[in-house]
Formats: sequence, C-alpha cells, structure tokens
Amino acid sequence: MSPLKKITYVQLVALHIAIGFIAYLARPSAKLFLTAGILYFLYKMVTNKNRGDEILLAAGYITGFEVFNRMTGGFTFSYEFAKYAVIGFLTLGMFYRGFNKKSWAYVVFLLLLVPGILFSVINLNYDSPVLNLIGFNLSGPVCLGICALYCYERKMPFQRLQNILLAVMLPVVAMATYLYFYTPNIRDILEGTQSNFEASGGFGPNQVATALGLGMFILVSRLFLVRSKFVNIIDLGLLVLIGYRGIVTFSRGGIFTAAICVGIFLLFLFIQSNAKGKARILPRVGIVAAAIAIIWFISSIATLGLIDKRYSNQDAAGRVKQDVTTGRVDIVLTELDAFFKYPLTGIGIGKAKEYRIEQTGVLVASHNEISRLLSEHGLAGLLALIILIVTPLFYWLRNRSNVFLFAFLAFWFLTINHSSMRIAAPAFIYGLCLISIVHAKKKTTIHRK
Repeated sequence: MSPLKKITYVQLVALHIAIGFIAYLARPSAKLFLTAGILYFLYKMVTNKNRGDEILLAAGYITGFEVFNRMTGGFTFSYEFAKYAVIGFLTLGMFYRGFNKKSWAYVVFLLLLVPGILFSVINLNYDSPVLNLIGFNLSGPVCLGICALYCYERKMPFQRLQNILLAVMLPVVAMATYLYFYTPNIRDILEGTQSNFEASGGFGPNQVATALGLGMFILVSRLFLVRSKFVNIIDLGLLVLIGYRGIVTFSRGGIFTAAICVGIFLLFLFIQSNAKGKARILPRVGIVAAAIAIIWFISSIATLGLIDKRYSNQDAAGRVKQDVTTGRVDIVLTELDAFFKYPLTGIGIGKAKEYRIEQTGVLVASHNEISRLLSEHGLAGLLALIILIVTPLFYWLRNRSNVFLFAFLAFWFLTINHSSMRIAAPAFIYGLCLISIVHAKKKTTIHRK
C-alpha cells in the first residue's frame, strides 16, 4: 500500500471519528453528513457512469450509516429510508450496467412476495394501516432481492470489494465514537444483565450490536487481507474500541454472529491459501485472539462482572434463566402455528403481529424473518426461503472466487434469526456474497531479438 493510500485511510477514519463527535454535540448533524455522503456518491456515479461500482459504495455507506442515523433521530423522509435508498441506488445501477440473466431465481423470489400483499389486504383488521404494514414488512425482503439481482456474478477486483466493506465500516466508527461520548462510564448506567439501551446510545441494543458486530467482522477480515503493518495497527485499535462497545450493549445476537462469521471466514481463507499464505494466517489468529481476550477483560471489569453473567445466561443475582432466547421461541412458535393453519396462502403481510395478539394477548414484533415469511406468505414464503439458501450454494459450486461467500451468507442467516430484517445490513451483505472476484492479469514483458 502506497503512503498516499495510508494517509487517505487515516484521514477517513479521523473524519468519521469527528462525525461521531459532532453528532454527539448536535444530533441533527448526522442527517447532514449522511446527505452529504449520498450526494458525493451520486456525483461520482454520474461522472464515472458507475464503472467503478460507485453504486455499491453508496449502498454500503448507507447500510453502515443506518443504525447511527436512527440513533440520532431517524431520517426526515422515512424510518425505513436506508432500505429504500439501497433499493433506489441499486435499481439505478442496473440501468447503467444491467444484471446477470442467470439471476432469474431472484426474480422468482421477488414475484413470490406479491401474493402476500393480496392476503394482507383481505386479512388485516379494518383499522390497521395496511400500506404502512406492507411497506414495513416487505422493505427488507425486496431490498434483499434487489441486492441479489444487482450483485449476482458481478465481476470486480478484490480491492474493490474491500473498498465496499470499508464504506460499510466507516459509519460504524462514527457510531462507536458517538457511543463513547454518550455513555463514557458504563458503570453509571448498569441495570442488570438485560440488553442496555443507555449503553446503546438510547436506541435498540439489538440493532446497535448487529451494526457493531458487522464492523468487528470487517475489521478482523482486514487484519488478514491488508498487507500494511501501519493500517493493521489502526484496525486492531478500532477492533478493540468497537468490540468493547458492542459487548457492553448486553445484546448477544450481533456479537455471536460476528464471532461465527469470523470463524467461517478464517476457515475458508485458510483452505484457499497456499503454504505461504497459511503461514501468515496463523500468527495473526493469535493476535486477534489476544485482542478479543483484552476486549472481554475490559468489558468484564467495566460491567462489574455482569457481562460474564449475561453470556452465561444468568441474571444479576447469578440465577440461570430458563429461556436463553428471551421469549423469541414463543414468538416463533405462534408464527409457525399460523403457517400450519394456513400453509398455502399464509395469513398476509403484517398480520403476524395481530395473529399473536389474538392467540396470546401479547403485542410484540417478530425477531425471526424465517418464521415471519412462513406465517405471512405460506407456501410462497417457503419457496422464497429455499431460493435464498440454495442459490448461493449452487453458485459456489461453479464460482469459488469470493472467499467471503459463506461468511456473508452466515451473517444474513444468523441476523434474520435474531433481528429479522429491521435494518438493510443482512440484505446488502447477502448480495455481496454473490460477487465474482476477478484477478488482474500479470503483465508480461516480451523480449525481441
């Protein structure tokens, strides 16, 4: 990496640390920074005609910024703005560069979502905001379908994919900075072993931990892929700082997901590396393990040992909790019950919450996108899920260029099981698993006699 690139990376990190601090001083400024980022990428896309996949850089930046934007007051247009923006950008990108004709499976996936709209109109209560419920529950799956269509076998050099991941990670740095100023002393806001809203910037710990966990995964991958000690030291420091804030949200889903994705990524990186590459991987695994141990040690001290109890499924008094899923299993069971009662048609988009009230008297949103798709879409939802799981596996059989494929697929699958598709991240990361990496041909010198 050239000195210029090193300086640029430092400047980008410093800029986003500054964005986090300014957002703490004036929360509405976060919207201005996001708007400026969108305008910048639009300008780059138009001037370069998307030849450098500026569309994906824009979509990645919006994806990484989404939770931070909500944390600081949401967006003026819509709470679901990020998903709509990603859909809009990638649709625009398809006008520039089209999409692969082999991605027909995802066209079928999008079509399978349509019948649920009809049954939603029929089954929802008279006083329910039908359009809002349909938009809220369909925005995630539609975003995923568009991401998959755009990315399917889209060829790009590996460095470009790393730049897209960097665009996702930088807003997470800004959010982590904001969290440090928002609650500088974790001990002041400890309330037990449940998910902590104050430690999450006053916003949903589940979404915050998911975003921070994604940032951690990207940083770990950079430690193995970026060959610059200077950049590695910066990334290692960021990993410790972001990892600590992720753990002390007391929300486990995003952290477990990050850990599993790291394990899968390292496994496939090791398998695909030559002997020299494998020799480089092993010492770095030890460095990452040491960093994780430091993060956990600091978190344990800062939370007076409560974080150890949280991950041991204990309450503050040390009693083991009976339900490790904090009620999520009961939600899944009611949705599966709806699927078994209406297997062909489902109960309609947005009806799952009303069905749960009718059956249990409890008003709670679904945390599991799989059971929600089955209950609301019936057989069409089952077919849609099969497409989402099977298509990347068949893709891998004929194109193994993307070392991130299974790690990205795992991030999507694990995230939608504990946080549904409340944010754009699982949809966007799923799309990236379908990218095809091309390696630049080495130039050869021809010697003439």
